[in-house]
Amino acid sequence: MNFEKGVALYKQGNFDAALEVFQKLSTTEQGTPLFHLFRGRTLTRLGKGAEALVDFDILIELEPYNTDYLSDRGVVLHLLGRNEEALTELDRAANLDPNNPYRYSSRAYLKDRIGDFLGAIADYEKAIELDPEDAVAFNNLGLVEEKLGRKEKAKDYFQKADSLSGYPPKNEVEVAYSAEANKAEKSKPKNPRSKADTRKFTAGHFVDVLRGILTKPEVRQEFSSYIKGLFFKKRS
Repeated sequence: MNFEKGVALYKQGNFDAALEVFQKLSTTEQGTPLFHLFRGRTLTRLGKGAEALVDFDILIELEPYNTDYLSDRGVVLHLLGRNEEALTELDRAANLDPNNPYRYSSRAYLKDRIGDFLGAIADYEKAIELDPEDAVAFNNLGLVEEKLGRKEKAKDYFQKADSLSGYPPKNEVEVAYSAEANKAEKSKPKNPRSKADTRKFTAGHFVDVLRGILTKPEVRQEFSSYIKGLFFKKRS
């Protein structure tokens, strides 16, 4: 089976077909990191976290200091409800890659999801210290401050995010839908942000968002449209 074909199927969202490709590749060429990585990611998207974890365990055994593998494993552990272990992996990734702002943003997003708002704020602030141009981090920091009832702080962060992203004023905004929403509706006007994302929290949704936050700039570009649709949602 052709690896490039499997990657193309994965990017198209055809995860069942992609899994078939990566299953065969991983079986015939065991120990090849890329094959295990994509099989693990595909299994995660299919909601098969326990099976995906096997691949990420293999990857960590092969490359124990690979921060991308650690972050992906943290995602899977969180989806399995093993949040302490998930945070441990993201801590390791941040310790190994301390100058990468996306390590802190990804950990902040997870902390936000599990209710550690003060921890999330501290990590977003560190991410912003390392990358003052990161509009997503400012926006997400505003969302966390909003959850704590600190409206003025949230407003300041939202304005900074809008300024950095070139986002129009809220009364002129038509927010791009996420990839999921685009399948159901087309170009429906929205307000700029909501207090919280109320969509169903699925494995695929979480993986898309978190990986979009934590990847390097050149890789992160692939997720920019999705991230805008998710993070720059309406606010009151």
